[in-house]
Amino acid sequence: MIPLHDSIPRVHKPYMLYAIITACSVIFLFEKSLPISQLTEFFYVYGVVPARFTNPTWAASMHFPPDAEYVFITHLFIHGGWIHIIFNMWFLWIFGDNIEDVMGPLRFLLFYLTCGVVAIFINMLFNPTSTAPVVGASGAVAGIMGAYFLLYPHAKVLTLIPIVIIPFFFYLPAVFFLLLWVGIQVVLGIAALSGHASNSVAWWAHIGGFISGVLLLPLFRKKNRCYYCKVPEGTPPVRPEIITPKPDTIQNPKE
Repeated sequence: MIPLHDSIPRVHKPYMLYAIITACSVIFLFEKSLPISQLTEFFYVYGVVPARFTNPTWAASMHFPPDAEYVFITHLFIHGGWIHIIFNMWFLWIFGDNIEDVMGPLRFLLFYLTCGVVAIFINMLFNPTSTAPVVGASGAVAGIMGAYFLLYPHAKVLTLIPIVIIPFFFYLPAVFFLLLWVGIQVVLGIAALSGHASNSVAWWAHIGGFISGVLLLPLFRKKNRCYYCKVPEGTPPVRPEIITPKPDTIQNPKE
């Protein structure tokens, strides 16, 4: 289930979104330049290894550097392979511009990082003794999707659903797409706990990120920037014409 574009136009250029995608891409290219031994060390030093924080004796025996709180941020910019980074950045591209519209660049960055940190802590609650590094932006991206779920449930998402080798395209209501997505994460997260699904994916980071995005949205949104949001009945929506957006931005919402 792959989103291709959504029906909500953006008003402002999403400069912070561009910056995050660029940072992740540059770091990924740096990773590809490393030999496998150095890459593994890179993942362990800058990714989040739960046992590093829950088992200090093991962490000391593995010679982890002390004071490693930075990893709760750095892991968000590291990815394990081409599929990993392409999917994360694509989902961020589809849903993130409209969230930056509502928050502005700096608030958007803080929201993104906060959701990512909350997501990894929730994942650690369910996998406290894991010695495998967790990397990737998916927890933060899930937070963006949680915010989108509240702000734009009325949107339509053009979705590619491959069945065997045949691609099918559907316009799905955003509320359905996002509920289905988070529902799949919950099912697979529970299955992983019982050993019936892969533990190589941080399912609970996805779930935690989505929930954090829903809960934290009111702290970061700017009501005077909510141009296409779903608003309570009787509340006049903000008219995008007030800020005179560029015509091509409105006509071509996804560049």
